[in-house]
Amino acid sequence: MVWLPQVRRVAGEGDVGDVFVVGHRLVDEFLQFAGGRARPNTVRAYAHDLKAFFTVVAKDPVDVRAKDVFGFITAQQQARAGAENVARISDGGSGLSAATVRRRLAAVSAFYGYLVARGDVGVETNPVPRGLPTRRRRRDGRGLPLVRGVRRLPHILEPDEAAALLGALRTDRDRAMVQAMLLGGLRRCEVLGLRLEDLRLGDWRVFIADGKGGHQRLVPVSTSFFRTVAAYMNCERPASAGTDRVFVVLKGPNRGRPLSVDGLDEIISAARARAGLSHGTCHELRHTCLTRLHEHGMSLEALQAQAGHRSIASTQFYLHLGADWLAGEYRRAAEAIEAQALVGLPR
Repeated sequence: MVWLPQVRRVAGEGDVGDVFVVGHRLVDEFLQFAGGRARPNTVRAYAHDLKAFFTVVAKDPVDVRAKDVFGFITAQQQARAGAENVARISDGGSGLSAATVRRRLAAVSAFYGYLVARGDVGVETNPVPRGLPTRRRRRDGRGLPLVRGVRRLPHILEPDEAAALLGALRTDRDRAMVQAMLLGGLRRCEVLGLRLEDLRLGDWRVFIADGKGGHQRLVPVSTSFFRTVAAYMNCERPASAGTDRVFVVLKGPNRGRPLSVDGLDEIISAARARAGLSHGTCHELRHTCLTRLHEHGMSLEALQAQAGHRSIASTQFYLHLGADWLAGEYRRAAEAIEAQALVGLPR
């Protein structure tokens, strides 16, 4: 093996935040470049995905070819040692999920796109094919996908499940965070990124300063959320907190510091266990909110603005989560067809 990939976090200098390195000059320079245009979580995912790729391929980056990419895909789809007879219920696979493999391939493709654009390291083509050739390619020039994905409908919480989850939370801070996702449709990172100045109490809205893709938006949230936030601010949030983030750690050595992603996930996981729920992740809380808003009459365009989707196609996904919507549309169409078919028949 030419080099041993290993992900490390290195403290940045000056105003530069922490950076991730993998141990190869070209990969580390790509991660530094990505750090200037992508979220820290994205850069961290790039680092781990590139580590996984080069651990399997075991070549210098400039020597990688499409054959190596195909070999990597095969290796990722194989069952882990000792779990050969275990298969996922969702798609019957035994290796990594299609979504994980596709994400890793996207990271590898981004890395080689960067090298090709540089033009100074001898890499002239991206070894990750855009797709397998077919007799009739799609209009965008792509063939069959390298890894066929399975798009599954996410779980959404029923009203009694949502009530049980809220009832299992132990602090107003925790209830406010869940309400932000369940009543406002905020993403997990958007909840944790809220600052005191982002709470617009006068019109019951919150300002999302750094949404997905760096986009900003101003969205309404239920007054229940603001009442819970007020109770948290008055009784729980440490007065000595040295940050303007709304949600902070309440106990321990990190008291008063911004709550982390892991901390929020731990809170939700523990509350689910106490409530006896098998699902109810942060993302599912957001899905639940957006689905219910559509079911109760919010237009697709308004839902798009609330969710912070750049494409209406992303919002249309929620049309399929509400069973009542599809059933109602079918019944109306079927009744019209039957009425036409019965015209002129003897009674």
